[in-house]
Amino acid sequence: QVQLVESGGGLVQAGASLTLSCVASGNTFKSYSISWFRQAPGKEREFVAVRGWNDDVAHYSDSVKGRFTISRNNAKNTAYLQMTNLNDDDTAVYYCAADRYRIRLAASDFHDFWGQGTQVTVSS
Repeated sequence: QVQLVESGGGLVQAGASLTLSCVASGNTFKSYSISWFRQAPGKEREFVAVRGWNDDVAHYSDSVKGRFTISRNNAKNTAYLQMTNLNDDDTAVYYCAADRYRIRLAASDFHDFWGQGTQVTVSS
């Protein structure tokens, strides 16, 4: 069992930057790809970014490509989502998910573990 805890959300102005963290429990973190998803009010949860378990693969949604960077530090059991040039459309609850030795890009797919989410609000 892996527990994921997100942090780093908050209220920021448009154009600002924010870095989210996802800390995993246990000692199998390096076996899991870590994905970030987000869900805005009244909308479905959507894929944001994923980092492979080998740290050699990264994918981004078109809406965040060039603005967000996903990274991981296996020694700290932590994945990060660096977000820059935030805008109103980025307002959402951000969730991290873990999948053992596989990459799944759809929020509707089964994911091994989910975090509880962290709120990001961008004000203009």
